[in-house]
Amino acid sequence: VIHDDLPAMDDDDLRRGQPTCHKQFDEATAILAGDGLLTEAFRTMAAAAARLEGREGVLLEVMQLVAAAAGYQGMVGGQMLDLLAEGRQVSLKELETIHRHKTGALLTAAVRAGALMGGGSPAEVTLLTAYGEKFGLTFQITDDLLDVEGEAAEMGKAPGMDQKRQKATYPAVLGLEATREWARRLVEEALTALASFEERAEPLRQLARYLLVRRA
Repeated sequence: VIHDDLPAMDDDDLRRGQPTCHKQFDEATAILAGDGLLTEAFRTMAAAAARLEGREGVLLEVMQLVAAAAGYQGMVGGQMLDLLAEGRQVSLKELETIHRHKTGALLTAAVRAGALMGGGSPAEVTLLTAYGEKFGLTFQITDDLLDVEGEAAEMGKAPGMDQKRQKATYPAVLGLEATREWARRLVEEALTALASFEERAEPLRQLARYLLVRRA
């Protein structure tokens, strides 16, 4: 999000009610801070290898997964597509591609990584990945809605920035009510993917339902 807030990207002044990194300090500091945090994530994962004797292969798989989700195949690629879509009409298919590759890719990776590290069966990993994909896309869709309907005091940042920058968003393509319905449908699909996990997946169910009522 430090990089996302930069003037070359979303050019946001506030994040969670506080000045963004480049506003509090400067652009160079923000770029380096974002770079440092990104690389620290992989150092942290590599350091966990000592505690996973006999399961190093799973850790390597997770590191590859996170790298793909954070890089050009995921978040970075999605951000580039998002920037290229500014100021032009996009199709629903294009919009979904953008949203699935931004924060959505990281959220999907987080759920899949947990399933892998937790020793899930192939079937369980597949179901949890499906949940993560629905959750990640819904998160981006509700983010679009908040930019239209949200309050600055609750969000910790100024609303209306997507429209100002002529971003490709679900409300711009579908309208508000159809966007809300799309989010509800995706949450139902996410919950369906969790059905076989019974009470073990209750925290994930609560997170999915929260997306429909979140105000920040």
